[in-house]
Amino acid sequence: MQVLYFAWVRERIGLPKEELETGAATVAGLIEELRAREPRYAAAFEDLSALRVALDQELSDFDAPLAGVREVAFFPPMTGG
Repeated sequence: MQVLYFAWVRERIGLPKEELETGAATVAGLIEELRAREPRYAAAFEDLSALRVALDQELSDFDAPLAGVREVAFFPPMTGG
């Protein structure tokens, strides 16, 4: 699956996107796998209240299943104005 990173998430990880294979069943499981990779991922996913996720371009929850998902995007909450 393709994993996309936006805004400060991209800055902390140092990549705009990457292709990953995962055994995770949910977004939360994927985050745990990413956190365990390197300190830069741990820093990016330290505070989940400051993150949002979209699966195949639809806003989703961290407990959402990954089965059949082709794209996961992580980004900070958006504000109006």
